[in-house]
Amino acid sequence: MELIEFGRLSDEQSAALMGDEDDPWNAAGFGLEWLPKDHHVGVRDAGRLLAAAGLVVVEVQFGAKPPIPIVGVGGVIVTASHRGRGLGRRVISEALIRAEAMGPEIAMLFCRTESAGLYRQHGFAKVPGPVFVDQPDGIVEISGAGVTMWRPLKAGARLPDESVKVNGLPF
Repeated sequence: MELIEFGRLSDEQSAALMGDEDDPWNAAGFGLEWLPKDHHVGVRDAGRLLAAAGLVVVEVQFGAKPPIPIVGVGGVIVTASHRGRGLGRRVISEALIRAEAMGPEIAMLFCRTESAGLYRQHGFAKVPGPVFVDQPDGIVEISGAGVTMWRPLKAGARLPDESVKVNGLPF
């Protein structure tokens, strides 16, 4: 198995990862439109993409402070036939190494409640305050359907104890 890096997921790559699953992330439960990721880390075996995690730099505003860049982590997926083999942990770890080199001090992600434990193993913690994101019809608060998590990418980075507003679509 080899680790690879690439830009946006192509339709072919996405289809290979999703297989017969219509919504492997259960993202429909969030009722949101999502931002495509610009950079991916993946695991490939014999030319077949088996797992991937995406990264994108976005601006986030904490309370009334000016927006700052953060690295959004998302679209983490392992093909159904290869789940339970540690590939998800591997692509998350490798994606976080890349995220640390991208510049921002903080990484954030959105996940289902049942997936939060996996991300806690990688140093993520729940964002305590309300989180708002842009959607085509306006600004909405993320609540109920999942968890917003964050982790420092640089020593000493802290999450301000204020409301969070993602300037754009969630990732």
